[in-house]
Amino acid sequence: MSTVIHTPRERVWRAIALPAEMIRWDEHMLSLEEPAPGYPESGEPAHWRYQLGSVAVDLIDRPLEIVPLQRLKHALAIGAFEFEEVYTLAGEGSRHTRLSLRLASSSNSVPVVGGELDRFDVRRLASEIVDRNLRSIQKWCENHP
Repeated sequence: MSTVIHTPRERVWRAIALPAEMIRWDEHMLSLEEPAPGYPESGEPAHWRYQLGSVAVDLIDRPLEIVPLQRLKHALAIGAFEFEEVYTLAGEGSRHTRLSLRLASSSNSVPVVGGELDRFDVRRLASEIVDRNLRSIQKWCENHP
């Protein structure tokens, strides 16, 4: 999924790459528990407290690929959920940015207490997360230039 954000690419990059900004646009990020100096360029994981439904869980965010102003790929672990998140930025002129977000999981089901989510539930959940994050980043960047 993607959206056009009416700000320069540098602004969007800051929103997705700086923990101080991430915690402001993502209402599910409760706190940065263990910062990684130089994140994401350092490749060191950041440890967050994250709101998943009504439960606060640990989120471990490991940067995998960083191409400043173009691509940011993370391996994320939120409780039992493990997946990769890939942001891609492209210029839409000098004052607009196309931001794409893709989530990928290596498994077709995810174990949960009392059962498991099948691949269709996981796909639906991933689509909701992508849509929510893109809208939140767009709103944050356009309202905080």
